[in-house]
Amino acid sequence: MKYLPLNPRLFTENRKRFVKELAPNSIAIFNSNDEVTSNGDALYAFKQNADLFWLTGIEQEDTMLVLYPDNPDPKHREVLVLVHPNELKEKWDGHRLTAEEGRKISGIQKIVWLDELEPLVQRWMHEAENVYLNTNENDRKGNTPPTRDYRYAKKMRKEYPLHQYHRAAPILKRLRSVKTRYEIEVMQKAIDITEKTFRRLLRFIRPGVWEYEIHAEIVHEFLRNRSAGEAYGSILASGDRARTLHYVFNNEQCKDGEIILMDFGAEYGHYNADLTRSVPVNGKFTKRQKEVYNACLHLHKFAKNLLKPGLTIQEYHNKIGVEAGKVFVKIGLLTPADIKNEDAENPAYRKYLYHGISHHLGVDVHDLGPSFFRPIPDGAVLTVEPGIYIEQEHLGIRIENNVWIKKSGNIDLMKNIPIEADEIERLMK
Repeated sequence: MKYLPLNPRLFTENRKRFVKELAPNSIAIFNSNDEVTSNGDALYAFKQNADLFWLTGIEQEDTMLVLYPDNPDPKHREVLVLVHPNELKEKWDGHRLTAEEGRKISGIQKIVWLDELEPLVQRWMHEAENVYLNTNENDRKGNTPPTRDYRYAKKMRKEYPLHQYHRAAPILKRLRSVKTRYEIEVMQKAIDITEKTFRRLLRFIRPGVWEYEIHAEIVHEFLRNRSAGEAYGSILASGDRARTLHYVFNNEQCKDGEIILMDFGAEYGHYNADLTRSVPVNGKFTKRQKEVYNACLHLHKFAKNLLKPGLTIQEYHNKIGVEAGKVFVKIGLLTPADIKNEDAENPAYRKYLYHGISHHLGVDVHDLGPSFFRPIPDGAVLTVEPGIYIEQEHLGIRIENNVWIKKSGNIDLMKNIPIEADEIERLMK
């Protein structure tokens, strides 16, 4: 790992929160992700199961976690399972965690090697009544591939058919949506690296530069600051390309007079930042560009002030839609008649703002959280990212910050990142 060691209390607290939600005499078992073949004998870069990392801090493949808080044997109430160090594998692929290293990272004292686990699981299952197994239940997921979690669940139900089985996912969805101060500390590091990168880009961008050259500056600054790299595929979209929400080609030249929309974020300690800024390629907004930029910034600030615990995302989006309609009339994109005669199922503002304003953020960029129709919890971290996309003007502008939602008052984790049009122009001068 490139990042400095994280505070193991982050993971200790997460496990304490999780086991409090279990029924009496329950065992919960978590698996790492698979190593996945790309082509030939090559593998995709390994990415740890987010739930397992959230509970342990372990990045290594072939890892498991067993939580059994009512185990009659106290030393087996939380068990970290690691693959046994293998001299040959380490010669090819590098160091594998020792037991002591696993303890130091996770805060779990009992380490069991993977090849010694099965007889222990049999003994524990004969004692336990309830079994919690994990599944990937992110609402944005489009399919259910037979990952290790699903294969393990099938195996356990076959071998122990008379136990009471439960899904760990609903518990994790509630808990992961509420960030502890330990998690915020790590997220803030990812955000601070992202800020340094954005300030670097403001000095670098100029007419004639290529989108991929900007991309290279981002990756360079991330890596030199101990980030593992990009939280997601960076979007660097100049001119009309900014209207493509997930534009990732990053292969065109940035021209004088264009706005470049940049959506990127660093990953640090498996936690992610998610920033969007839209800046003039030549360092100076035109009068119209600044008008649209400030309209988007108004919506950004409106949304940020609107967010609070107890509000649902659906209610939040509806209120922003009403305000967007007013703003779009003001800048000449809509008329009062457009608003008056709009279809309630397809409001007029959607012509120029056709995506949601916020999503949960954490160890996943689109992190777990309650559905659009359930209240936002105290302690959630949400993005705030309104945009304005005008086909006839070949213009797209989006502004995004990451906000910690608190009853005591929201905290903008990106408050130090330049956002006002005048400040951006000054820094680009």
